Amino acid sequence: MIEEKFYRLWYQIGAKLACKPNIVAFEPINEPPCDNADHAAVINNLNRLFLQALSDTGGFNPKRVVTLAGGNSDSVKTSKWFEVPSGFSNPYGIQFHYYSPYDFIFSAWGKTIWGSDSDKTALANDLQLIRNNFTDVPLMIGEFGPPSTSTEPAARWKYINYLMHTAAELDIASVLWDNGAGWLDRTTGIWRDPVGIEMITETTASTSNSLPDSTTDSSATSQWSSAYIFHQVGTPVTSQSLPFIFNGNTLSSITDSKGTILASGSDYTVSEPNITFSESFLSKHLSPSTDPGILEDLTLDFSAGASPIIKIVQWSTPTLSSTSSAASSVSGSDLAIPISWAGIPKPAAVKAIMADGTIAFSEWTKYLGPLEQGRTTYRNQWNWDDSHVIITQSAIESVIASGQTTVFTFEFYPRDGGAVNAANFTLTV
Repeated sequence: MIEEKFYRLWYQIGAKLACKPNIVAFEPINEPPCDNADHAAVINNLNRLFLQALSDTGGFNPKRVVTLAGGNSDSVKTSKWFEVPSGFSNPYGIQFHYYSPYDFIFSAWGKTIWGSDSDKTALANDLQLIRNNFTDVPLMIGEFGPPSTSTEPAARWKYINYLMHTAAELDIASVLWDNGAGWLDRTTGIWRDPVGIEMITETTASTSNSLPDSTTDSSATSQWSSAYIFHQVGTPVTSQSLPFIFNGNTLSSITDSKGTILASGSDYTVSEPNITFSESFLSKHLSPSTDPGILEDLTLDFSAGASPIIKIVQWSTPTLSSTSSAASSVSGSDLAIPISWAGIPKPAAVKAIMADGTIAFSEWTKYLGPLEQGRTTYRNQWNWDDSHVIITQSAIESVIASGQTTVFTFEFYPRDGGAVNAANFTLTV
């Protein structure tokens, strides 16, 4: 029955669009579920029925470019079980989706760092595997992308840079996926991360992008990032050195948000791998008593590649309007807790520990690094908006079911493992 419906669906689409030129391409199905070879056989048959429907409708369709799907649109399952339908003349490519590593892409379990040698090896191996299995077939990453709203920028840019380079070297096309929540502000029409977009659209196998460096060690107890110049309220202003990955480029200029070009030698100096901003320059924006927040954007232009933006941030610990609630009194919906931001206006990670000291969610995270142990998952257990941090309904229900009072520790950038830059909220049972 499903096969007949699938054929009829594509027959109707093909008949309607048969006269359209090759600027119109077709994809048969998105992320079809697949757990084994039997499931894959069904998907292979759906690809065949799709092409048969196009052939039967005539017009330009027998020559139309199509992308074909493997199991879950997953590169490993596609490599293992995809079979090319025979008897058709359509030029085709294979589309797969790439959201790996899951924890970094989806801000799960406190994973806010990326860029170690093992991270890069895993990504390269994933793409090399599918290319090795389809050496003469066009390949396309039809969806990818760490959301710009929830991932740390230095780690995100390193990920994008490495993914785009590796895909280009293996002749794999790529398409950014976005639903309006991660990259493009659909109201203003403005990209939330223009640096990332520049890397996605401009990077080739030979492009050298200069990148702010950041923590890559999973055993670290704190996280630093050269995408920011952080200064804590109440501390003296001093010069700051930001490690950068120059990748063979030289720094041409630094420009502030008003278009003023900073003076090399007095506002900043360069001694690879560091770019050092002077105390005198930073004091134009910062002081021990400056109100916290994002104070300035600095655009760094290099001799080649993208122009990363670093932000000057004055920070202190954000405060919650309340610090506890009975779980039973707030069940049935998400709990939005008003917050006074004091730096970067979003959480970095959220830890949840029950009264007996055990991890509230994903107990296995005790085997991860210090910045991931006991951490929960964005959207599953926590969220935020312009003026609230949010504990989700499902998280509240889990706390009630556990029968234990649970402390949620909201951690912010710069991450210090919850030592200072964090705020606790307790759900009592």
